Amino acid sequence: MFSLMVQMEVRRGRRDEFLAGMSANAEASVRDEPGCLRFDVCAVEGDEHRFVLYELYTDADAFAAHKAAPHFARWRAIAEQVLVGQVNTPGELLVTHTSEESA
Repeated sequence: MFSLMVQMEVRRGRRDEFLAGMSANAEASVRDEPGCLRFDVCAVEGDEHRFVLYELYTDADAFAAHKAAPHFARWRAIAEQVLVGQVNTPGELLVTHTSEESA
């Protein structure tokens, strides 16, 4: 499986706009993309302007489909306004363990 971790820094005063846009993107990704298996948005403790995303796709083609989706284009328009920067780290999921009670 194709995984992606993204570190993001949000401009001061734009946190709420970031969260609204990112939430809509994450929801649509999981709902509308058969190849998107997971999309987590995490806040960095101690810094309300830094976030980490964890995205999981069936394969690299599914991730390419994600980047071509209309909701991703809407998110990118918002991102240009609210982000200071981001670092993408693609990878491959090798091991995972979850419980049924996990979020």
